[in-house]
Amino acid sequence: MIKRCKILFLFLPFCLIAQTALAQEKDLDSLKQEILELRTEVDNINLNLEKSRKKLRTGVLVATIGYTVTIAGGLMLGRENDSLGQALLITGGVTGITGTYMMVDAFKFMGRKRE
Repeated sequence: MIKRCKILFLFLPFCLIAQTALAQEKDLDSLKQEILELRTEVDNINLNLEKSRKKLRTGVLVATIGYTVTIAGGLMLGRENDSLGQALLITGGVTGITGTYMMVDAFKFMGRKRE
């Protein structure tokens, strides 16, 4: 009977160590899972920022061209090329508004979680 108690007391610390190791391994696995989730989230953010950047640049370029044409058309008004100035005003205004819409539309990617 005493031998069995000695064996049990010798075996008990090994059981506790094994249980502690399993708990640490479980914590490590959950930590790895969180890191992978964060990495995926950061990749999605970077992807959305890249899409937004491209659309924003295109919108700025189109709006700049449109409003430049509008200014040029406004400068032609009241002179010998009055009809050309009016056409440039309308064309430039429409192009500028389109570019502004493209810039505003570029921000829709900022709040997205996944595609």
